[in-house]
Amino acid sequence: MPTVQINGHAMHYELHGRGDPAICMGGWGTYCHGRERHLAQGLTDRYQVLIIDYRGIGDSTDNPSQEPTMALHAADVIGLLEHLRWSRVHFVGLVGMGACIAQEVAIRRPDLVRSMVNMGAWASVDPFLRGQLELFRDIHRDCGFPTFQKHVCLMSFLPEFYNQNQAKLLGPQGPWTELDGRYSAHERLVAACLDHDVTARLHAVQAPTLVIHAGQDQVTGPRTTLPLERGIPHAQGLHLPHVAHVVAGREQKAEFSQALLRFLATH
Repeated sequence: MPTVQINGHAMHYELHGRGDPAICMGGWGTYCHGRERHLAQGLTDRYQVLIIDYRGIGDSTDNPSQEPTMALHAADVIGLLEHLRWSRVHFVGLVGMGACIAQEVAIRRPDLVRSMVNMGAWASVDPFLRGQLELFRDIHRDCGFPTFQKHVCLMSFLPEFYNQNQAKLLGPQGPWTELDGRYSAHERLVAACLDHDVTARLHAVQAPTLVIHAGQDQVTGPRTTLPLERGIPHAQGLHLPHVAHVVAGREQKAEFSQALLRFLATH
């Protein structure tokens, strides 16, 4: 799959499916390199889905001389969309910084954003979220990747799911392994998340927006997502009361996918 020079770094991306253009971005990881299987069920059946490696992970490089901000990541995405000659793209941002990047693009380049979905996101970092993000970073730095992975899994999944799937969640096949051996990249991703603040600019979002509130999310639950629904003009809200930070399990994935596809189909 291609790697192109965008905004001062080599940026890796993949395209999957056919249909109207959509981009899906998650948290401190990637849907590339075989992980497209984690995309919402049915998404690539109806849309051509763009997925990317963030700076410093996967096959994307980074430029340490560039300050790590969410605006920088948004500029990367804007540059890639211009390279692909895409416009009016469905933006699906899930589980952290992918949603924040989508907000920045929607504010800066409304011509590129046909619709936007935000889940596991924030408009700005309050002291509690700041402490959590810094703790994730510090555990990785001070205790190593396996301890970081265990901690973030315990924070991101429901107890029942963790109990049944612990062997799959922990280790080289588990989540967030893109960060294993790449602490510096993780540190810069965290810095971009801590920097993000669009509170005073949410009114500039023109795209139809769905904000999903995960009721059991210990990191970015309704405390951080409700201000997005309230601040974005005409945004729709959807409450999933039994969902944690990561949508997991057959029933939850089906419910989430159906809601996502219903929203995209209306725009």
